Amino acid sequence: MVRSLWTGASGMIAQQTNVDTIANNLANINTTGYKKEAAEFKSLLYQTIQEVSTDSNGKEKPVGVQVGLGVRNSAITSQFTQGAINETGGTWDFAIAGEGFFAVQMEDGSTGYTRSGNFQMSIGTSGTTLCDSSGRPVLDTNGAPIVLDSTMSPSKLTVDTNGRLMYPDATGNAQPIGVQIGLVQFNNPAGLNKVSDSIYQESPASGTARWEANEAVLKKSELRQGYIEASNVQAADEMVNLIIAQRAYEMNSKVITASDTMLQQANNLRS
Repeated sequence: MVRSLWTGASGMIAQQTNVDTIANNLANINTTGYKKEAAEFKSLLYQTIQEVSTDSNGKEKPVGVQVGLGVRNSAITSQFTQGAINETGGTWDFAIAGEGFFAVQMEDGSTGYTRSGNFQMSIGTSGTTLCDSSGRPVLDTNGAPIVLDSTMSPSKLTVDTNGRLMYPDATGNAQPIGVQIGLVQFNNPAGLNKVSDSIYQESPASGTARWEANEAVLKKSELRQGYIEASNVQAADEMVNLIIAQRAYEMNSKVITASDTMLQQANNLRS
C-alpha cells in the first residue's frame, strides 16, 4: 500500500506538468510563430514480486508477477507544424511558409532563431537596421545584420518570396540590392533550446544551423511580406487535453485516498 501511495503521487506530479504545458499553449495561442508543446510520459521501474507464478492448481504460468512503480515526464517536445498565415498589411511583417527560421543577433553576440516575423526598422547613425520586435538585428544570408544605406527610403523597399530586398531604380522598377534575409533549417528542430521572446537556440540535439541560401539540397522556404504566422495551437484540442489531464490527476488522487483508507483499516485491526 505504501507502494501505491508513491505511484499515485508520481501520477499527480506528471499530470501537473502536463497541465502546466497545456496552460502555456493556451497562454500563447495568439503569440506570433509560437509552436505548441506536448508533454510525453514513460513508466518507471518495475518491481518483481515473483519470478514464477502458478495457478490455483499449482501449475506454472508463462508470466511472472511485476508491479509498476509509477510514471514520470520523459520530455516536453515542440511540434513544428505550419501555423495559419494571416494578412496584416504591415510592410515589415513576414511569414515563413516552409521549414525555415529567421536568424537574429542576440544581446551577447550569439545567434537566435525564431518564426516570429513581426519586424521593424531601427534608424541609427550608420543606417537603418532591420530588427525584430525586441530590437535584435535580423541577419542576412552571410550571418551579418541587415543595415541599409541612409539614402534609401525604407517605405520603398519590398521583399520577394526568396527574401531578397528590392528597391526601385530610376525608372521605378524594383531591383535587388544584394541583400537577402537569411533563413536557416535544422535537422531536428524539436531539439532546439527555448529561450524567451519566441527565440530558439541551437543545441547538440538540434544540430547546427543550415543556411538555405548555401545548401542547394534543402527545400527552400518562402517569405510572405505583409503576413505573419499565427501559433499552431488549436484551442479545442487543448481544452480536451486539459480535461483528460484533470481527470487523470483526479484518479491518481483517488488512488492515494484509497490507499490511505486501507492503511487506516489495517492499523485499526485488533488481535
